[in-house]
Amino acid sequence: MKPSFCIWFTGLPASGKSTLAGAVADGMRRRGLDPVVLESDAMRRLLTPEPDYSEKERDWFYGAIVELARMFVEKGVPVLIDATGNRRAYRARGREVLPLFAEVFVDTPLDICVARDPKGIYGKGRSGESGTVPGLGAAYEAPEAPEVTCGGGGPAEAGASRVLAFMEERGWIERASG
Repeated sequence: MKPSFCIWFTGLPASGKSTLAGAVADGMRRRGLDPVVLESDAMRRLLTPEPDYSEKERDWFYGAIVELARMFVEKGVPVLIDATGNRRAYRARGREVLPLFAEVFVDTPLDICVARDPKGIYGKGRSGESGTVPGLGAAYEAPEAPEVTCGGGGPAEAGASRVLAFMEERGWIERASG
């Protein structure tokens, strides 16, 4: 069995992480792989149904995500983490415990993320209702050396092609036929 891997899609809230991770997952499925996507919104509903987004809670939450990813990877299942992970330390933990790990930075300017704001979190941050929004009240520490950087303003398919090409180059997935 070929060793499995984990890719963490990181970026500001509303940067396009979910869209890109979904497009990459679709590309993997077309190649016969069935990745698990650990999507932070769904995981929060399960693990922290009444989140307070404190630093303590985030430390625990992102640690739990990494441990879940490790469990799947050890069983041979590829994992895509779709989560802001606003501190480098959260993502560094993934790199420490997962032998085949990569960061994909969805680099979208804050003004575009604010304009999208599908969940209204930037509105809460700007009104003072929440002081923990990454990019506003809480710091977002961009990756220093991500394996792949994609702009979140362009077509998801273009970014997905770059991520899939990276996985091919690493030998994590087979090259697409055709």
